[in-house]
Amino acid sequence: MSPITSFGSSSFVLRDTARLLLIKPSSLGDIVHTFPVVAAIKEQWPGVHLTWVVKRQWAELVERAEGVDRVWPVDMTVSNWVREGVALRAQRFDLALDLQGLFRSGILAWLSGAPTRLGFANAREGSPWFYTNRVPVTHLNVHAVDRYLSLLGALGVKPPERPQFRFKLLEEDSAAVRTICHRQGFAVDRPWIAMNIGARWPTKRWPLTAFAAVLDQLHASQLGPVAVIGSSDERRSTNQLRTLTSSPFVDLCGELPLKYLPVLLSSASTMVTNDSGPMHIASALGVPVVALFGPTSAIRTGPYGDGHQILSGPVPCSPCFSRVCRHTPELECLHVITPAHVVDAIRLRLTAHAPCQ
Repeated sequence: MSPITSFGSSSFVLRDTARLLLIKPSSLGDIVHTFPVVAAIKEQWPGVHLTWVVKRQWAELVERAEGVDRVWPVDMTVSNWVREGVALRAQRFDLALDLQGLFRSGILAWLSGAPTRLGFANAREGSPWFYTNRVPVTHLNVHAVDRYLSLLGALGVKPPERPQFRFKLLEEDSAAVRTICHRQGFAVDRPWIAMNIGARWPTKRWPLTAFAAVLDQLHASQLGPVAVIGSSDERRSTNQLRTLTSSPFVDLCGELPLKYLPVLLSSASTMVTNDSGPMHIASALGVPVVALFGPTSAIRTGPYGDGHQILSGPVPCSPCFSRVCRHTPELECLHVITPAHVVDAIRLRLTAHAPCQ
């Protein structure tokens, strides 16, 4: 294994002929946070050939990222990881950039055979031992987008003044979205509100009763329509939501593949959501977001950019970054957020982004 170097200034400079391996397998939100890294690299060195290693379930989204020359889907098993490393070695990469910072991503960078392997000095599970170059982290409490971009200086890439999230919004995707939504009696070319009731952690989920109350207040105020988005895993929750509200909403859970989500959300007037992957897609597309935060940090992983509203209860233990709440009363950080607070925030977003007459 090559000796490790820690550095803050450039020790490896990209060239237009470089072959770069970007390792960021998961999760959905973190993948979105990586888009500006790709954009910045390609802005300065458009000839760089960039291969992105990603978990198979998220590959469709990476295929919609401008600047990615090859998407390399992987399965997260030990035996497969070794096979992938051998296959990657045959690609003769000049540089491996590990933004995951875990044991499996670090060893994959090493197995790739890239002579230069770059990652953060404080990465977890011993992954820095597989790097030839480690970038020190000077500030921990920064947004993930800015943290990832801080690696660019070590590559001789100028950090962007304004990070760019560059999605391929394909006409074929737009046509498919219009067809799917039409079957649901819903037109995306008119103003509409996106609602995301899901989240990977139970502790990040605002109560369904609260979402139902928001639906009722929006309907009473003639604001909408509201489309609930999510994977097929959320169908049980949307069925419960129907029993909690008499107000109409469009259920798109499980109706659209992930690759269509950017096109769908790009047409939304605003989005109300738990801390989740779809929240990051919406904010990256410039859609104003009303985000409900409890155990996680909006500073580190909130909706990126301007025009968003973050709602969170003033509880001393938040952010705790825990998937199990040990606070009494349970999940107070989320439960103190009222539907009225959320509806008011939605009204402000709609007003601020209303089209000029």
